[in-house]
Formats: sequence, C-alpha cells, structure tokens
Amino acid sequence: MRGLWLIPVAMLAACGPIPVDRAEQQCLDRARLAAKPRGMVSVGATSSGDAKAGLKLQISSDYIMGRDPSAVFDACVYQKSGEPPTRPLYSFPEWRG
Repeated sequence: MRGLWLIPVAMLAACGPIPVDRAEQQCLDRARLAAKPRGMVSVGATSSGDAKAGLKLQISSDYIMGRDPSAVFDACVYQKSGEPPTRPLYSFPEWRG
C-alpha cells in the first residue's frame, strides 16, 4: 500500500508541459488539418472476385471554423509547452499548407 501514492503522482507528471521543439512537431499535424481535410480512398478486389472499397476522411473543427493554420499552430504549441513557438509555422520545411 505504501507505493500506491506514486501512481497519481506519475499520472500528473505526464500531464505537464513538454519541450517546445517536441510540441512544435506534434502541432504541425494539427496545423495541416486546419489548412485542409485529409483523406484516403481505397478500391480493390478479393480473390473470389468481390469488389471492396473504402474511404477515410479527417476534417478538423479548426478547418470547419476557418481558423488560420498559423494561429492554430501557435496556440497548440503554447498549450502543450507553456511557451510560444521558436519560429513561425511557415518556416518549417515540413510545412506544405
């Protein structure tokens, strides 16, 4: 019973701020979804000749609300790290908004 108090403490520690560079990488995906929806279509056939099709679509509330991806990125980084981003969204080579 003595070590049970460690579980809630460890859970609270996991909720704390993360380093800014890690927050920036995580928030790039949220900014991408704010810029445009993402989707995938699949079509195929089984060995018995049956046709198969699928659709996967991701649309964020940020996109629906028309929020600026850069503002979404800034707010996300601040929320996760407690600090502003070290550089603007548009300066990341990974960004292709």
